[in-house]
Amino acid sequence: MSKIAAIPTLATILLLSTGPAISQTGGYRMMVGVQAGASTDTIARLIAERMRITLNDSVIVENRPGAGQRVAMGELLKSAPDGRTMLLSASALYSIVPHIYGERTGFDPMKDAIPVSRVVAFQVGVGAATQIGATNIKEFITWAKANPDKASYGSPGPGTSSHLTGIMLSQAIGIPMAHVPYRGGAPMIADLTAGHIPLMFTSISDYPEHAKAGKLRILASAGPNRSPVAPDVPTLREQGIDIAFEAGFDMHVRAGTPVEMVQRLNASIVAAVKDPGVSSKLEAMGVQPRGSSPEELYQAQAAELKFWEAPVKASGYKGE
Repeated sequence: MSKIAAIPTLATILLLSTGPAISQTGGYRMMVGVQAGASTDTIARLIAERMRITLNDSVIVENRPGAGQRVAMGELLKSAPDGRTMLLSASALYSIVPHIYGERTGFDPMKDAIPVSRVVAFQVGVGAATQIGATNIKEFITWAKANPDKASYGSPGPGTSSHLTGIMLSQAIGIPMAHVPYRGGAPMIADLTAGHIPLMFTSISDYPEHAKAGKLRILASAGPNRSPVAPDVPTLREQGIDIAFEAGFDMHVRAGTPVEMVQRLNASIVAAVKDPGVSSKLEAMGVQPRGSSPEELYQAQAAELKFWEAPVKASGYKGE
């Protein structure tokens, strides 16, 4: 997707909503595009349990993994536009995936699904092997300039926000860094702590335990503000690198869903993330409870879609 089409306003999309009238019973489906046990799945089950109370109905979490969450999106688009089927997904589905796959994406990120709420937010963190001796970005740059043939970084996979953050940092400091993709965080952290790779990018919540044990160092967070997970770690911007973004897990329903249902689901989600029992568990996972309005998520989504266009193009990644 080399060019972003004109983006309609959320108000326009909601005005075109012509779904059936809201029924009071029948149950809800909350789909996730990952296997059971993944972070998105865990968040979904926490939220669903609380939403059952406010909706006074069943909320069943269904796993539809595959194709970078596009399988789950396909299921959403096949569902009735009545709000009974929801999709909880990483924000990358609407901001990064369309740029990678272009016409192969299979959906329009700003038209085919209605934003309900940003459920939680998280930040990408920059971790370094202790063997290179760097404790901040400036020291890493010094090391990388002295060891250009060893400058590389790991990420949880190609096309992820972590992979693209590595590309943006490489461009910002003017030092080419080879990308080493991994299938998940555990093997990547093992290689980093062993000194097989000097740098890695992943959710900052994956780092503190290892950092406290002295197995790695957290050099920076890529968020607009310091992460509550690692409040002593400065952001990239604080260290002179103009990179700042927030990623999240967002809830959507199919376009055409009645406005009243969007509002009902939003109220239920906001109540769930603000519930002390739920929010404490989310924070323990290293994510920040949000509970935004549909309008706030729509605006964030549009900004994120624009933000990731250049990094995806620079990566050259075309998907699999």
